[in-house]
Amino acid sequence: MLRTTAGKLATALRGTLGATSTRVGAVRCLHGTEESAEEFDKRYEKYFSREGIDGWEIRKGMNDLLGMDVVPSPKIIESGLRACRRVNDIALAIRWLEGCKDKCGDHKATLYPYLLEKITPTLKELGVPTIEELGYDKPELALKSVFDM
Repeated sequence: MLRTTAGKLATALRGTLGATSTRVGAVRCLHGTEESAEEFDKRYEKYFSREGIDGWEIRKGMNDLLGMDVVPSPKIIESGLRACRRVNDIALAIRWLEGCKDKCGDHKATLYPYLLEKITPTLKELGVPTIEELGYDKPELALKSVFDM
């Protein structure tokens, strides 16, 4: 009697688990296609160019971008800087530049100068200083290394 009950229970559970796994598979197939780099850039440019965007939404967009495994293109950086200027938040613009510099990672020596070269006209137009002009690229209170003495 126990064996027949256990067999019926196993059959019932097998049917339930099978339906669940097919539903999960169907949901995972619905994610769609990958967007191209141009579509990605346009999406974020459009996001930062919206009318009535506030500081919180700008921070959210920047945080989402900096959380991804991608260095933002110069067009996205410029639209983010323009959004900071519209809400009159220079601190956010400087943090945005710092975040973009940090995203360059090991290729900071090649990528960051390229980004600066591309966005310099926008920085001049908006009156936003670079990190280097402010002296934020060097630690203010750092001690001299004992290995350099």
